[in-house]
Amino acid sequence: MKSFIRGVLQIAVLMAFSLILNAAVSWLHLPVPGSIVGMVILFILLQTGLVRLSWIEVGANWLLAELLLFFIPSAVGVMNYWPMLEHDGMSIMLVVLLGTFLVMACTGMVASLLGKRKEHKSS
Repeated sequence: MKSFIRGVLQIAVLMAFSLILNAAVSWLHLPVPGSIVGMVILFILLQTGLVRLSWIEVGANWLLAELLLFFIPSAVGVMNYWPMLEHDGMSIMLVVLLGTFLVMACTGMVASLLGKRKEHKSS
């Protein structure tokens, strides 16, 4: 029960952080979504030690575990554009597949580089 309450509080903190940065981005008229700015700032805060991982870890892990649920509304919303899918569906599919491949390749290369770097540090 304690872990559940801790997770809920951590999600509330992450949500408040997100809402504050969305408002700040809107107020500053930045061309970047607030969620992206928030991830960058949270990363910097974690790297500098101003925010400890233990302060958000339980809530973040729960959100990552349930990530697939967050895509359901957008997947259902695509059905509103059925005529466009009939006309440009193959082009859209090609772009999605190419984008997925590029993301996977870049992620693999970065993970490989970080793994090699970690091996060199531990040696």
